[in-house]
Amino acid sequence: MSIETLSHGRAGTAAGTAADADADAGAGAPVLDVVVPVYNEEADLEPSVRRLHAHLTREFPYPFRITVADNASTDGTPAAAARLAAELAGVEVVTLAAKGRGRALGHAWSRSDAAVLAYMDVDLSTDLAALLPLVAPLISGHSDLAIGSRLAPGSRVVRGAKREFVSRSYNLILRAAMAARFSDAQCGFKAIRADVARRLLPMVEDTGWFFDTELLVLAERAGLRIHEVPVDWVDDPDSRVDIVATAVADLRGIARLTRALASGRLPLSRLREETGRAAGAPAGLTGQALRFAAVGAASTLAYLAIFAALRTGLGAQGANLVALAVTAVANTAANRRVTFGVRGPGGAWRHQAQGLVVLGVGLGLTSGSLALLHAVAAAPHRSVEVAVLIAANLFATLVRFLMMRTWVFRGHSHV
Repeated sequence: MSIETLSHGRAGTAAGTAADADADAGAGAPVLDVVVPVYNEEADLEPSVRRLHAHLTREFPYPFRITVADNASTDGTPAAAARLAAELAGVEVVTLAAKGRGRALGHAWSRSDAAVLAYMDVDLSTDLAALLPLVAPLISGHSDLAIGSRLAPGSRVVRGAKREFVSRSYNLILRAAMAARFSDAQCGFKAIRADVARRLLPMVEDTGWFFDTELLVLAERAGLRIHEVPVDWVDDPDSRVDIVATAVADLRGIARLTRALASGRLPLSRLREETGRAAGAPAGLTGQALRFAAVGAASTLAYLAIFAALRTGLGAQGANLVALAVTAVANTAANRRVTFGVRGPGGAWRHQAQGLVVLGVGLGLTSGSLALLHAVAAAPHRSVEVAVLIAANLFATLVRFLMMRTWVFRGHSHV
């Protein structure tokens, strides 16, 4: 695939450039590089870039660049981009021979000499007043990435019910499947420190719309600090994004990324060490599953001991009920502290009440398995009963983990 730089403008400057930011960016380099990926956007490109350039010149106190990343457009977009680069200081154009927002961002960011890299959609749906709050924590070094969020408290969003439903559903799936803490993966308004981008970009495989999500999940798993900015956002009614196709591609991306993280082939531990963020690194799904399994193994042994001790006096069903009740309380308390890292008494009674619901599911599975066994064999051997209960408990353990992760301790699923 051939990727060629078409034209270059000069880095624009604004009043009040900070000496320390200049030093970070390097001599003559901009502090901020805003990439605008486009495909067949000849109508919107010029007014949007002119508006963005005017805002940065007026409001942004550091040297900046605007990079138009043309995704192999077939209309008048390349000509419009060339005009902008010729007329406006600090506007550059790169063109790619293949489509893909992730491909455009990866190419433009990896070749930029700016200290902070950002991107925004060409329709400028996000209010530009949020741009300085977005990049300020990155310029100061406080945070590693920053995202605009349409779902954070304080945001103001105007969009249709369909897009609202798809967006919220997608982010709920991310929270459940990937233990994501960030609230809005797909808002086209993000920034990253260049030194962090150099380490993260080689790990990101997606070249399309899932690029954002993959970048954020990997950053979070590496313990990097992600800053969220509530934004004012107005939906573009003429957007050409195919919501259904994009959603399907994103779900495939989640499945692929889950496999990659589970295999341990991504060098996230090394990245944690290099960035010095190891102390705050979330353990993620794998760490939770291992801790949950350890708690579950101890609970299962305790359950079997209690069941065996009470079996003769209470019968199989009675012993099963008591053993489950006792171990369920201990199991919820242990998972609350060990698996999901919840400290203090706040919410403890609610967690135990929800744990009882989870107990009911486990009771239904184990009692159902015993009832089925006794329906098949009138007087099964004690060892057969124990074997059936072990199998039922293994399945019930998986169900309990999913319920605890996505319901009981949902707000702590990132630990």
